[in-house]
Amino acid sequence: MKNPSSTPILRSGTRIDMVRVKICGITNIDDALAAIEAGADALGFIFAESPRKVDVNAVLNILERIPPLVTTVGVFANQDVDEVFKIMEQTNLHFAQLHGIPLFREMARTWHRCIKAVKATSWEDICKQLEDRSGAFSSAIHLDAHVEGKMGGTGRTFDWDLAIQAKSLGKPIILAGGLTPENVAEAVRKVQPYAVDVSSGVESSPGKKDHDKIREFVNNVRNA
Repeated sequence: MKNPSSTPILRSGTRIDMVRVKICGITNIDDALAAIEAGADALGFIFAESPRKVDVNAVLNILERIPPLVTTVGVFANQDVDEVFKIMEQTNLHFAQLHGIPLFREMARTWHRCIKAVKATSWEDICKQLEDRSGAFSSAIHLDAHVEGKMGGTGRTFDWDLAIQAKSLGKPIILAGGLTPENVAEAVRKVQPYAVDVSSGVESSPGKKDHDKIREFVNNVRNA
Protein backbone atom coordinates (compact mmCIF):
# COMPACT_ATOMS: atom_id res chain seq x y z
CA MET A 1 0.00 0.00 0.00
CA LYS A 2 1.09 3.54 -0.67
CA ASN A 3 2.29 5.72 2.15
CA PRO A 4 -0.73 7.94 2.91
CA SER A 5 1.50 10.93 3.56
CA SER A 6 2.80 10.98 -0.01
CA THR A 7 1.66 13.55 -2.54
CA PRO A 8 -1.92 12.95 -3.74
CA ILE A 9 -2.45 12.09 -7.38
CA LEU A 10 -5.02 14.33 -9.02
CA ARG A 11 -7.22 13.61 -11.99
CA SER A 12 -9.91 16.02 -13.17
CA GLY A 13 -9.79 17.71 -9.78
CA THR A 14 -10.55 14.50 -7.86
CA ARG A 15 -8.22 12.79 -5.42
CA ILE A 16 -7.69 9.18 -6.45
CA ASP A 17 -6.32 8.34 -3.02
CA MET A 18 -9.36 9.70 -1.16
CA VAL A 19 -9.78 8.66 2.47
CA ARG A 20 -11.38 5.24 2.81
CA VAL A 21 -14.28 4.55 5.18
CA LYS A 22 -14.68 1.44 7.34
CA ILE A 23 -17.95 0.82 9.15
CA CYS A 24 -17.17 -1.52 12.03
CA GLY A 25 -19.33 -3.61 14.33
CA ILE A 26 -21.61 -4.88 11.55
CA THR A 27 -24.01 -7.51 12.96
CA ASN A 28 -26.74 -7.85 10.34
CA ILE A 29 -27.34 -7.71 6.59
CA ASP A 30 -29.49 -4.55 6.67
CA ASP A 31 -26.69 -2.53 8.24
CA ALA A 32 -24.11 -4.06 5.90
CA LEU A 33 -26.10 -3.14 2.80
CA ALA A 34 -26.85 0.35 4.14
CA ALA A 35 -23.13 0.96 4.68
CA ILE A 36 -22.27 -0.25 1.18
CA GLU A 37 -25.07 1.79 -0.40
CA ALA A 38 -23.79 4.86 1.44
CA GLY A 39 -20.36 4.34 -0.11
CA ALA A 40 -18.36 2.64 2.64
CA ASP A 41 -15.21 0.91 1.42
CA ALA A 42 -14.93 -1.69 4.18
CA LEU A 43 -17.03 -3.57 6.73
CA GLY A 44 -15.72 -4.73 10.10
CA PHE A 45 -16.94 -7.86 11.91
CA ILE A 46 -16.04 -8.24 15.60
CA PHE A 47 -15.25 -11.74 16.85
CA ALA A 48 -13.93 -10.58 20.24
CA GLU A 49 -16.02 -9.96 23.36
CA SER A 50 -18.14 -6.93 22.58
CA PRO A 51 -21.80 -5.84 22.40
CA ARG A 52 -21.20 -6.09 18.63
CA LYS A 53 -19.76 -9.63 18.65
CA VAL A 54 -20.81 -11.93 15.78
CA ASP A 55 -20.21 -15.58 15.03
CA VAL A 56 -18.93 -17.24 11.88
CA ASN A 57 -22.36 -18.31 10.63
CA ALA A 58 -23.78 -14.81 10.96
CA VAL A 59 -20.86 -13.36 9.00
CA LEU A 60 -21.09 -16.01 6.29
CA ASN A 61 -24.79 -15.21 5.83
CA ILE A 62 -23.96 -11.52 5.43
CA LEU A 63 -21.09 -12.18 3.04
CA GLU A 64 -23.35 -14.23 0.76
CA ARG A 65 -25.52 -11.18 0.15
CA ILE A 66 -23.09 -8.30 -0.21
CA PRO A 67 -21.75 -7.25 -3.64
CA PRO A 68 -18.15 -7.85 -4.71
CA LEU A 69 -15.23 -5.44 -4.27
CA VAL A 70 -16.12 -4.53 -0.68
CA THR A 71 -13.22 -5.03 1.73
CA THR A 72 -14.06 -7.15 4.77
CA VAL A 73 -12.19 -7.14 8.08
CA GLY A 74 -12.29 -9.52 11.04
CA VAL A 75 -11.62 -7.86 14.40
CA PHE A 76 -9.94 -9.88 17.17
CA ALA A 77 -8.65 -9.11 20.67
CA ASN A 78 -6.40 -11.22 22.91
CA GLN A 79 -7.50 -14.45 21.27
CA ASP A 80 -5.53 -17.57 20.51
CA VAL A 81 -3.73 -17.33 17.18
CA ASP A 82 -5.11 -20.72 16.11
CA GLU A 83 -8.64 -19.43 16.72
CA VAL A 84 -7.94 -16.36 14.60
CA PHE A 85 -6.52 -18.48 11.78
CA LYS A 86 -9.55 -20.77 11.87
CA ILE A 87 -12.08 -17.95 11.70
CA MET A 88 -10.20 -16.19 8.90
CA GLU A 89 -10.03 -19.40 6.88
CA GLN A 90 -13.72 -20.17 7.48
CA THR A 91 -14.91 -16.71 6.46
CA ASN A 92 -12.21 -15.78 3.92
CA LEU A 93 -12.28 -12.18 5.13
CA HIS A 94 -9.71 -9.92 3.51
CA PHE A 95 -7.92 -8.60 6.62
CA ALA A 96 -7.49 -9.46 10.30
CA GLN A 97 -7.45 -6.46 12.64
CA LEU A 98 -5.54 -7.59 15.73
CA HIS A 99 -5.85 -6.04 19.18
CA GLY A 100 -3.28 -7.31 21.65
CA ILE A 101 -2.52 -10.60 19.93
CA PRO A 102 0.69 -11.83 21.65
CA LEU A 103 1.95 -13.63 18.56
CA PHE A 104 1.13 -10.86 16.10
CA ARG A 105 4.32 -11.30 14.13
CA GLU A 106 3.67 -15.01 13.65
CA MET A 107 0.13 -14.27 12.49
CA ALA A 108 1.24 -11.48 10.15
CA ARG A 109 4.10 -13.44 8.64
CA THR A 110 1.76 -16.32 7.79
CA TRP A 111 -1.36 -14.38 6.84
CA HIS A 112 0.26 -11.23 5.33
CA ARG A 113 -3.05 -9.37 5.64
CA CYS A 114 -2.99 -8.05 9.19
CA ILE A 115 -3.83 -4.64 10.63
CA LYS A 116 -2.02 -3.77 13.86
CA ALA A 117 -4.44 -2.14 16.32
CA VAL A 118 -2.92 0.36 18.75
CA LYS A 119 -4.80 1.95 21.65
CA ALA A 120 -2.88 4.95 22.90
CA THR A 121 -2.96 8.29 24.67
CA SER A 122 0.68 9.22 24.01
CA TRP A 123 3.54 8.69 21.57
CA GLU A 124 5.19 6.52 24.23
CA ASP A 125 2.12 4.24 24.20
CA ILE A 126 2.42 3.78 20.45
CA CYS A 127 6.14 3.10 20.56
CA LYS A 128 5.73 0.58 23.37
CA GLN A 129 3.10 -1.37 21.44
CA LEU A 130 5.32 -1.41 18.36
CA GLU A 131 8.62 -2.12 20.13
CA ASP A 132 8.54 -5.74 18.91
CA ARG A 133 8.52 -4.31 15.37
CA SER A 134 5.09 -5.82 14.78
CA GLY A 135 4.17 -2.72 12.80
CA ALA A 136 6.71 -3.75 10.16
CA PHE A 137 4.62 -6.84 9.43
CA SER A 138 1.26 -5.05 9.28
CA SER A 139 -0.66 -3.75 6.30
CA ALA A 140 -1.76 -0.69 8.29
CA ILE A 141 -1.76 0.82 11.78
CA HIS A 142 -5.20 1.21 13.40
CA LEU A 143 -5.26 3.99 16.01
CA ASP A 144 -7.92 4.14 18.72
CA ALA A 145 -8.27 5.87 22.08
CA HIS A 146 -7.24 3.85 25.11
CA VAL A 147 -9.99 3.03 27.60
CA GLU A 148 -9.05 0.52 30.28
CA GLY A 149 -10.74 -2.84 29.73
CA LYS A 150 -12.32 -1.82 26.42
CA MET A 151 -11.28 -2.98 22.94
CA GLY A 152 -12.98 -0.11 21.11
CA GLY A 153 -16.35 1.41 20.30
CA THR A 154 -16.15 3.60 23.40
CA GLY A 155 -16.81 6.92 21.69
CA ARG A 156 -13.67 8.48 23.17
CA THR A 157 -11.83 10.65 20.64
CA PHE A 158 -8.28 9.79 19.66
CA ASP A 159 -5.67 12.56 19.80
CA TRP A 160 -5.49 13.81 16.19
CA ASP A 161 -2.09 15.47 16.70
CA LEU A 162 -0.80 12.08 17.82
CA ALA A 163 -2.29 10.51 14.69
CA ILE A 164 -0.39 13.00 12.53
CA GLN A 165 2.82 12.06 14.35
CA ALA A 166 2.09 8.37 13.78
CA LYS A 167 2.19 8.89 10.02
CA SER A 168 5.97 8.99 10.41
CA LEU A 169 5.80 5.22 10.96
CA GLY A 170 5.53 4.84 7.19
CA LYS A 171 2.37 2.73 7.27
CA PRO A 172 -1.18 3.59 6.20
CA ILE A 173 -2.98 5.07 9.21
CA ILE A 174 -6.56 4.07 9.99
CA LEU A 175 -8.01 6.64 12.39
CA ALA A 176 -10.68 5.51 14.86
CA GLY A 177 -11.89 6.68 18.24
CA GLY A 178 -14.80 9.02 18.82
CA LEU A 179 -15.48 9.79 15.17
CA THR A 180 -19.01 10.95 14.34
CA PRO A 181 -20.79 12.54 11.38
CA GLU A 182 -20.24 15.88 13.14
CA ASN A 183 -16.45 15.73 13.57
CA VAL A 184 -15.17 13.39 10.87
CA ALA A 185 -14.69 16.07 8.21
CA GLU A 186 -12.45 18.06 10.58
CA ALA A 187 -10.52 14.88 11.41
CA VAL A 188 -9.96 14.10 7.74
CA ARG A 189 -8.80 17.63 6.93
CA LYS A 190 -6.41 17.74 9.88
CA VAL A 191 -4.96 14.20 9.91
CA GLN A 192 -5.38 13.15 6.26
CA PRO A 193 -5.34 9.45 7.24
CA TYR A 194 -5.46 6.56 4.84
CA ALA A 195 -8.86 5.60 6.28
CA VAL A 196 -11.33 6.39 9.05
CA ASP A 197 -13.12 3.76 11.12
CA VAL A 198 -16.42 4.22 12.95
CA SER A 199 -18.69 2.02 15.02
CA SER A 200 -20.53 3.62 17.95
CA GLY A 201 -20.57 7.01 16.20
CA VAL A 202 -23.14 5.76 13.67
CA GLU A 203 -25.27 3.57 15.95
CA SER A 204 -28.78 3.85 17.33
CA SER A 205 -27.82 1.23 19.95
CA PRO A 206 -24.82 -1.10 20.39
CA GLY A 207 -24.75 -3.44 17.39
CA LYS A 208 -27.50 -1.61 15.50
CA LYS A 209 -26.55 1.09 13.00
CA ASP A 210 -28.42 4.28 12.26
CA HIS A 211 -28.54 4.34 8.46
CA ASP A 212 -29.00 8.10 8.26
CA LYS A 213 -25.87 8.59 10.37
CA ILE A 214 -23.92 6.21 8.14
CA ARG A 215 -24.88 8.20 5.05
CA GLU A 216 -24.03 11.49 6.74
CA PHE A 217 -20.70 10.12 7.95
CA VAL A 218 -19.62 8.87 4.53
CA ASN A 219 -20.81 12.04 2.80
CA ASN A 220 -18.87 14.21 5.22
CA VAL A 221 -15.70 12.20 4.61
CA ARG A 222 -16.07 12.54 0.85
CA ASN A 223 -16.85 16.25 1.02
CA ALA A 224 -13.86 16.90 3.27
